[in-house]
Amino acid sequence: MIDYEVYVDRLGGFIVENPGRVVALFFVLTLVFGAGLGNISTDSGTSQFTEDSPAQEALDDVNREFSPAFETSSGSTQLIQRDDNVLSKPAMLDMLRLQERILSRPDLRATSTSSVASTVAQTLDPSATTIDEQIGALESASPSEVRAAAKQATASPQVSSLLSDDFNRQSVEASSTIGVVSHEVPGLSSSAGTSGTSPMTGIQEEIQTMTSVSNSDIRVFGSGIISGELGNVIADSLLLVVPAAVLLIFGFLVVAYRDPIDLLLGVVSLVIAVVWTFGFMGLAGIAFSQMLIAVPPLLLAVGIDFGLHAVNRYREERVKDISPVPSMRTTIKQLSVAFFIVTGTTVLGFLANATSDLAPIRDFGLVAAVGIIFTFLVFGVFLPAAKLYADELREKYNVPEFASDPLGSEGGMLARVLSGGVVVGRKAPRAFLVVILLTTVVAGAYGTGVDTTFSQEDFLPPEDQPAYLQQLPEPFKPGVYTVTKDLNYLEDNFESTQGDSVTIYVEGQLRQDSSLEMIHRNGEDPPESFVTDDRRAEATSIVTVIQSYAEQDPEFAALVARNDADGNGVPDDNLETIYDELLSSPVSNQASSYITEDYRQTRIVYTVEGDATQDEIVADGKLVAERLRMDATATGSTVVFKGVSDTILLSAIESLTVALAATALFLVVIYQLLEGQWTLGVVNLVPIVVSIALLAGTMRYLGIPLNALTATILSIAIGLGIDYSAHVVHRFADEYNAEGHDLDEALRLTVGGTGGALTGSMLTTTTGLGVLAIAITPVLGQFGVVTALSIFYSYLTALLVTPSAIVLWEQWTQQDTATAAPTSP
Repeated sequence: MIDYEVYVDRLGGFIVENPGRVVALFFVLTLVFGAGLGNISTDSGTSQFTEDSPAQEALDDVNREFSPAFETSSGSTQLIQRDDNVLSKPAMLDMLRLQERILSRPDLRATSTSSVASTVAQTLDPSATTIDEQIGALESASPSEVRAAAKQATASPQVSSLLSDDFNRQSVEASSTIGVVSHEVPGLSSSAGTSGTSPMTGIQEEIQTMTSVSNSDIRVFGSGIISGELGNVIADSLLLVVPAAVLLIFGFLVVAYRDPIDLLLGVVSLVIAVVWTFGFMGLAGIAFSQMLIAVPPLLLAVGIDFGLHAVNRYREERVKDISPVPSMRTTIKQLSVAFFIVTGTTVLGFLANATSDLAPIRDFGLVAAVGIIFTFLVFGVFLPAAKLYADELREKYNVPEFASDPLGSEGGMLARVLSGGVVVGRKAPRAFLVVILLTTVVAGAYGTGVDTTFSQEDFLPPEDQPAYLQQLPEPFKPGVYTVTKDLNYLEDNFESTQGDSVTIYVEGQLRQDSSLEMIHRNGEDPPESFVTDDRRAEATSIVTVIQSYAEQDPEFAALVARNDADGNGVPDDNLETIYDELLSSPVSNQASSYITEDYRQTRIVYTVEGDATQDEIVADGKLVAERLRMDATATGSTVVFKGVSDTILLSAIESLTVALAATALFLVVIYQLLEGQWTLGVVNLVPIVVSIALLAGTMRYLGIPLNALTATILSIAIGLGIDYSAHVVHRFADEYNAEGHDLDEALRLTVGGTGGALTGSMLTTTTGLGVLAIAITPVLGQFGVVTALSIFYSYLTALLVTPSAIVLWEQWTQQDTATAAPTSP
């Protein structure tokens, strides 16, 4: 046990003797950190989570090896047409006329278009190679001729795949179809659709405006639309949530402080803590991502708690007619240690996220930990100095005081309500803790089944927004979002949709005679999630490029036939000659997108079912990759996202384990050093474990998964949970060690004093964070709900479970002391 009171007295003496200098120092430091605010950059979407993923590295290799070496990159736009029958003459003319308008606009950078309507028109007139000619072919044909051509054209699986699942081959009818526009756009990256910025956004938004003149319902979908909504949804969420949170927090703070000057000091302290934290981010070069949106609410949660405790404890002394300086000395003496315990354990909880393999989660843990340290300094040093300085000025200029009674003061209704845990603890502590233990085990076991997800949809708005959001006035009314609705429509109505594929990245000696046959045979007997064509997996590869070009060029077809031993259209000999001829042909660009110049890497793209689950697609992709007798890796966005999902679960488990172990060790050591009672550290940990189990069980019950944001909640629950239980346990230790205070008196003073501040803090932060539930972004809403639940459970267990744990601790220590005492002869 160390004499920490000497150091605490020195800190308290410095603060109360130099309050003005302390305040000035903190304002100067605020200016220093404020300079870093201008350096903050942003990073949104899913690409931030996929860095360093093995599947992403393979996908990067594919993009690097098989993308043309030009400044422009290809992008595509999907035109989703819905009509009573999209194969009718008027509907197909609508699609072709839109394609014509798009191609006539150079600023849209369209290079080609394709659709069922184009194919039907060319079936009517094989010489109709331009859109104008195709429109003319359709206009001049009779309805019966159009129907016959549509029936012939849709006999091809490649064409029918562009029609919805309700396509009827006999009546030649379908309710929807997809047209595709190809673009060449400078600066288009493979992650543009998920990173929140894309040069395709303006192009696709402009195409969307062009659809208004069509008689059919045609919607535009693609990476640009997704990117635009990813960026807009964050702004709309913040514009909706921040004012509501500020109003709620401010309202509760008014009730909690009940004094305008104290309220102002508390708000200024919160602002300083946030400025320091974000200034640190700018100075350290850490980009602001969607993960870090959670940091300000966390700082508010801890800061509000620290502020209410500091002011409330000071008021407890002042109502005894003790002058300001001694009152503040007592406040600092008692709360600085509690603040230190809370800060130490909370920082450990957040730093546990450093074990994650995902960079955004690691950044979140670091920034949150630094922010909590700043919060400790601001509310442990600045606020006491500012409060004392303000009271001295108030007394000097005769500024009247408003309500100055502490929350939960003795005899008040709140104090009587809060004493429930003490009553239970005195009457039946063992029975109560047995019930709590069983509840913890059941909730924890149930919570192990919580889902883990990671997808682009997590960051997009839901398909249907609540009606009340659309009734809000500008600028709070959120924008109109279509991506999720269109995604769901495509998945529900089409066999395969944009991006529904698995890429097999193959490395090996492709000059070997068996290489192409091996690739070809790999499509036989495909797994269930793969789209099939004549009992083969629907795929594109260097084999399909060879077969396609052989149909166009008789000379190349003869070369293939001479080297095709089994006559199946796949060459078996002289493969290097085949490749050389192919890469010097008019389809060289297409060929180079499937095989590298050294003939050592290739890719195979398999189309997968639109309604297949992420787990099914990834498992089947890996199965197909393992069939190849070459070094093959399954990749693609679905595989990458599944890898991130698995990493999120692993990170959550690792951070929880590390946070619990580090917190337990810290509490045991600190209570042994400060109080000479290491077992108080165990008492401090009991309510935290209970609250984590309750939180995990509730997440599963409410269907809230562990995703990019909520994956951090378990370690956060430890950090925030410590905040409540540490105040109770440390206040009890102070009161219990005070002369003349027995167990009952110590518990009564603890719950009556600290419980009031905890109640104010809980109400303020749960409502302030819970308002995130109305955020447009699903991950933000879910994070707000689980964080509010975490705080509520921490508060509840701190005041209900801790008293019973303290009673048993006291009985155990008294029994241990009596056993150790020497017996009289």
